[in-house]
Amino acid sequence: MIESILRFSVERRYLTLSFIFVLIGLGVWSYQRLPIDAVPDITNVQVQINTQAPGYSPLEAEQRITYPVETALAGLPNLSYTRSLSRYGLSQVTVVFEDGTDIYFARNLIDERLGAIKNDLPPGLEPEMGPIATGLGEIFTYTVEALPGAVKADGTPYDATALREVQDWIIEPQLALVPGIVEINTIGGFAKQYHVTPDPRKLLVFDVTLDDVSQALRNNNNNRGAGYIEHNGEQLLVRSPGQLQTITDIEQVVVKIVDGSPVRVADIAEVAIGKELRSGAATRNGVETVVGTAMMLMGANSRAVARDLAIKLEEIESSLPEGVRVDTVYDRTTLVDKAIATVKKNLLEGALLVIAVLFVLLGNIRAALITAAVIPLSMLATVFGMVKTGVSANLMSLGALDFGLIVDGAVIIVENATRRLAEAQASDNSKLERKERLWLVFEATNEVIRPSLFGVLIITVVYIPLFTLTGVEGKMFQPMAATVVMALLAALVLSLTVVPASVAVFMTGRVSEKENRAIVAAKSLYRPLLSWVLRLRWGIISGATILVFASSWLATTLGSEFVPQLDEGDITVQALRVTGTGLEQSVAMQEMLERRIRSFPQVDKVLAKVGTAEVATDPMPPNVVDNFVILKPRSEWPNPKLPKDELLQELEEALEEVPGNNYEITQPIEMRFNELISGVRADLGIKVFGDDLEQLLASAEAILAVLNDIEGSADARVEQVDGLPMLSVHPDRMAISRYGLTVDDVQDFVATAIGGESVGLIYEGDRRFELVVRLPENVRRDVKHLHELPVPLPEGGYAPLSELATLVIAPAPSQISRENGKRRVVVMANVRGRDLGSFVAETKQRVTAEVKLKAGYWLDYGGTFEQLASASQRLSLVVPVTFAIIIVILVVALGSLKDALIIFTGVPLALTGGVLALWFRDMPLSISAGVGFIALSGVAVLNGLVMLAFIRDRWHVSGVLVQTKSDTAS
Repeated sequence: MIESILRFSVERRYLTLSFIFVLIGLGVWSYQRLPIDAVPDITNVQVQINTQAPGYSPLEAEQRITYPVETALAGLPNLSYTRSLSRYGLSQVTVVFEDGTDIYFARNLIDERLGAIKNDLPPGLEPEMGPIATGLGEIFTYTVEALPGAVKADGTPYDATALREVQDWIIEPQLALVPGIVEINTIGGFAKQYHVTPDPRKLLVFDVTLDDVSQALRNNNNNRGAGYIEHNGEQLLVRSPGQLQTITDIEQVVVKIVDGSPVRVADIAEVAIGKELRSGAATRNGVETVVGTAMMLMGANSRAVARDLAIKLEEIESSLPEGVRVDTVYDRTTLVDKAIATVKKNLLEGALLVIAVLFVLLGNIRAALITAAVIPLSMLATVFGMVKTGVSANLMSLGALDFGLIVDGAVIIVENATRRLAEAQASDNSKLERKERLWLVFEATNEVIRPSLFGVLIITVVYIPLFTLTGVEGKMFQPMAATVVMALLAALVLSLTVVPASVAVFMTGRVSEKENRAIVAAKSLYRPLLSWVLRLRWGIISGATILVFASSWLATTLGSEFVPQLDEGDITVQALRVTGTGLEQSVAMQEMLERRIRSFPQVDKVLAKVGTAEVATDPMPPNVVDNFVILKPRSEWPNPKLPKDELLQELEEALEEVPGNNYEITQPIEMRFNELISGVRADLGIKVFGDDLEQLLASAEAILAVLNDIEGSADARVEQVDGLPMLSVHPDRMAISRYGLTVDDVQDFVATAIGGESVGLIYEGDRRFELVVRLPENVRRDVKHLHELPVPLPEGGYAPLSELATLVIAPAPSQISRENGKRRVVVMANVRGRDLGSFVAETKQRVTAEVKLKAGYWLDYGGTFEQLASASQRLSLVVPVTFAIIIVILVVALGSLKDALIIFTGVPLALTGGVLALWFRDMPLSISAGVGFIALSGVAVLNGLVMLAFIRDRWHVSGVLVQTKSDTAS
């Protein structure tokens, strides 16, 4: 079959060469559709279920929402595990499915289960699934700001509420239409509301209750249709508009008739534009702002979507009110372009280096150009394959391409064909006829195609272990292996078809093969060295054996990590404050913190997200702040050569001077990856499982003490699960029964007075804003006098709240985390100045020895080391099997087990160089380095196969010559 392909390629050479144009067309077409990102998306198949539960404490959210939802989801097909978080006013359950599960199938299953338990949840609560996005979905962030001196149409300056209105009703609807966008998540500012705030004294004077106010507003805020009337042949539609439209309309609503006189809303309450009870805020450079984050649909092209967003944002600016601007803070395109620029630089330099070497070694310009053409053609074919298989272009998938391997088969074919053509012309000293040239090229290719085929087969087999990886490590390394294999197969096809045809067409005229000066110089050095090595062969073998054993020992001292850290350029500083810190206080503390960060000349801007955004994809309490530190280009740094690690150390030391914060410094994507991998935002998370929160916290504190005493531990902390100050209003059942009230009556009164009650909507064109009734701010915040609030009685009159309930301020759990239906508390730590593998090993050993857990409590270790352990375990099983397959291939190729083993000795010898390189650079042994070693072993086997095959051929020729001389003499 191979011979038939070769014959067809040479004889139908022009048809074969036309294949090049088809390949170029397919490659260019595919490149325009190739998904491009900085790193592989390792997000597992997961769905978030968020339930907003205003007023529910963490314990209540867990009992009434989280637990029923988790129970309902148990037994779903392809379910891997669940984890959940219950905070004040929020329940979030994250459902993780097995790899390969269709996300839409998974969401449909969850939707069915949620529909079945709707009646089991408290009335008015509606679980909602999060957006169809991945951990890398947050690709674009911008701020909405007002220029100094800018005013609204009514002459008042822009405030946080007005900017939020611009974001919600002008910017967000337009950005949501960009293809590939699944959600625009907003944080900061205040959602505009119309507030009716009754004065408690006036309520008493007019004998009006909060419920009277709410009911009156509901009854006076509606449009009603009344059918139609046939009149003089026309159809008249009948409607009765009664929708409230302005503040004046609201003020004129009659609440009650007292002594024949109407009591209007204006008589008892103030009506104004108010602020929502928000769960999150945002600041930029210490000033409160409104932040929008665009979330990409799963599977979309991040570079293309981010580019379209930037273009759309420029178009939107013309529709913004005068004095309002939108400024991009984070654009994934920047990181992607940096990563792709790195890949392009490496690939271009590699290609140029290979081409230069080809010119030097082949000594024939035409032969070198034919061989070099395999590089771009195979890349175009690879791009086509990547598009068809859904592999994105990133640092991992493209960074592993080796052009030396790609052109290896072409070099062998071109070199042999050139040699045969030169020998044929030298023998008869005349120009070859076309048929002779075609036959020689065919024979020359057929002679060496077997080693080329076996070489590609060996390299392909070497990458088999990477295809066996699963989970996060599989998502990271399988695309790389697939890309390399596609490139090698494309190069092999080109070597069988295009390369022989090109030699036959373009290698016309006189063809000479002579060694250039570089080869002559290399041989002059290599020949005596080879002679010396052959004389001392046993000493060389012994030395090589000692070197292998020494390197094996050295490898055990290198330490280990999952993958080397990608420098994203920007920094994330997570500030953690005392549990219970209010949102306003956190925003106030940001001014000092961000001023300190911006004092560094390397910092361009600082963006902070406080608490939880509108869509709770990343729920945080108000005392936790994510500070995104955007750095200037290195060319603008005072010292462009300053290592980033030193900058981080200086930043950490400076931030320690800012009181009231603990810090965790990482990078935006790295932080999200850590959270996606194990549910925690650190390199290592030690999860303590059990039932009692106090016991869980005690065990976690004991583990933290051990962690702080281990070298390399940084940012060690226990997740904040307690200390949330809570004002509880405990109804006195005996007292409320005497007054003819129920517990619901008291709870409804407190909920409306403090939290507010939504009683309808106010429409302004297509904009809609809530109409809310609640007490004035000065009354709501006066904790000392809340017990004096008058509670209306069924028979008329009022009773102070203190007679009906007890008000207690006491600490409560701030959050309750669960995993697979069991409560947990996590101890987190980052690792600095030490490899992750040895750190985790020492941590496990010391925690086991020094921390004693009660019966019914256990530990689980999460973080990136899990992927390191999983990948290492799988590779330790698959790699030996792969090497055995390679030996079998070598035996088939050579027909000798001894020769196969001789070739295979090149593998451990080659790996010694890699181990020494890591040791010299003080780098730990990572899975990425292991993948490089796997590829290196394939190259070593391929080189050994070529050399041994050549030695065997020469040996055979020498034996024939000796036999011929012997026969002649006899």
